[in-house]
Amino acid sequence: MLEKTNVVTLERVVVRFSGDSGDGMQLAGNIFSNVSAASGNQISTFPDYPAEIRAPQGTLSGVSGFQVSIGRGVHTPGDLADVLVAMNPAALKQHAKFLKPGGVAIVDIDSFKKADLDKALITTDDPYTEIGLKAQVVEVPISSMVKAALADSGMDNRAVLRCKNMFALGLVCWLFDRDVDAALKQLHNKFAKKPAIYEANATVLRAGYDYGNNIHASVSTYRIESDNIRPGRYTDVNGNTATAWGLIHAAEKAGLKLYLGSYPITPATDILHELAKRKDIGVKALQMEDEIAGVCSAIGASFAGALAVTSTSGPGLALKSEGIGLAVMAELPLVVIDVQRGGPSTGLPTKTEQTDLLQALYGRNGESPVPVLAAATPSDCFHAAFEAARIAIEHMTPVILLTDAFIANGSTAWRIPDEDEYPAIRPHYVTPAMAEGWKPYLRDEQTKVRYWAIPGTPGFTHRLGGLEKDSTTSAISNDPANHERMVLTRREKVERIADDIPQLELHGNAEADTLIIGWGGTFGHLYTAVEQLNASGKPVAYAHFGYIRPLPSNTADVLARYRRIIVAELNTGQFADYLQSRFPEKKMLRINKIQGQPFAVSEIIEGVTKLMEE
Repeated sequence: MLEKTNVVTLERVVVRFSGDSGDGMQLAGNIFSNVSAASGNQISTFPDYPAEIRAPQGTLSGVSGFQVSIGRGVHTPGDLADVLVAMNPAALKQHAKFLKPGGVAIVDIDSFKKADLDKALITTDDPYTEIGLKAQVVEVPISSMVKAALADSGMDNRAVLRCKNMFALGLVCWLFDRDVDAALKQLHNKFAKKPAIYEANATVLRAGYDYGNNIHASVSTYRIESDNIRPGRYTDVNGNTATAWGLIHAAEKAGLKLYLGSYPITPATDILHELAKRKDIGVKALQMEDEIAGVCSAIGASFAGALAVTSTSGPGLALKSEGIGLAVMAELPLVVIDVQRGGPSTGLPTKTEQTDLLQALYGRNGESPVPVLAAATPSDCFHAAFEAARIAIEHMTPVILLTDAFIANGSTAWRIPDEDEYPAIRPHYVTPAMAEGWKPYLRDEQTKVRYWAIPGTPGFTHRLGGLEKDSTTSAISNDPANHERMVLTRREKVERIADDIPQLELHGNAEADTLIIGWGGTFGHLYTAVEQLNASGKPVAYAHFGYIRPLPSNTADVLARYRRIIVAELNTGQFADYLQSRFPEKKMLRINKIQGQPFAVSEIIEGVTKLMEE
């Protein structure tokens, strides 16, 4: 037994929960994250789970994980964990590589019997040595302690053992000086309609906390530094939820009803789930029979005057391409959300990649220009969704918003914005004075945006379709010169959006001769790597792109300032190829990863250092 000697204060710490898919690691991790955010810590989470619905218990393929970094200056879930909670040998074997040398591994020793070791393909009776674990191991009889805590509950053995995750959570709360009452409140919110389940889990949570307090499960407990954060109301939010809320806010600011037509697909389904809960504020969320029906129903809702949205992942974006082309031709506002995952085909449905960029830019027939945006963090999904809706409505165009599995499922602390932080969205409506002589493709010559007439508006009867229209009469036209004129007009309309988006900002050392470029959900890892590179005497600047098409208007000026440009992305170089085609005079160096996992900060630092030395 170890004796507790003191309380150590740390700037940040990384904890990883691991166990079977049915062991509730995601719930334990989420509650710990929420409690930490409420304590004033910055947080960044990374749920890492298999695609199988439920692999055989105790096997390597069924291991689920949840990693969270908490503290001050947190931008990523961390490369390696300080503490790993492993509920069985398979979890320890699969996730030991994510534990820092010298870190702490908390294991449920009750689950390390020979049968458990066999399932994990461990062939000796010394799993720690066989796995190559270089950590302080804290063996806790979690299963037997849970059974003892619930001995009088009347629950069967299976139901009792489903509470094991709360014992582990209670122990980790004690270890990191978290408020156990705050954890109980989160638990109560989860099981508010199931009081018996809440009481059982609450009993076990307290037992885990008391166990740590009574036996001093580590040499020290740890107090994590809080950030000096902007005052306001904060919550822990994942990217899919933030995306849904951003769409709701955009609809309110535009004075429109929000409609979502979608087909369930990992990892985008939670957007549909969240919006389906919001009938109370007039949101209409429909689960359609397939991806094509999803986009087509949204186009119909847009024609009728709604803020229309469809959500999907890469395979679904491919199926929606014809519908998106119709929205381009009809020039109707539409938001298409692609939560990227590993591919091609079914690929790695629960893992993250950035491999849909070229599909978003070019994956439609004909000349079919569409604005493309990308969210940077879980909380930024709110802003990115709002912006995608604003651009779609004010510029009468479909917009594709790219997120990815990492930020969609991961979470950060997010400050709920004040009412006046976001501007009003102004639909490009017709005016009564236009009624005489109005045609559907009458445009604002400054922006090239056509005017929006809602069906039923007196004097503005019209129809739209997928056939080319005459630029003057709006009648169906096969005239070659007219077609070319309309193609170029639609492209120019999208390019002029560059005047309506923010300029590209620089981070790091703006005077350096090396510029690192990223886009989308790699922001936290790249930002942290840039901070560490500059601190180590390797001066670099950093530009992160949230607007992909069109690019910010100062992009050429920014790129021209740097001798060396390095583009880091989770694909084989799609954004680098896009920039290279736009700026052929600049050579785009590359750091790429396609493993279904986010970058590690160390990988970026190593890659940048190697390219700088070359």
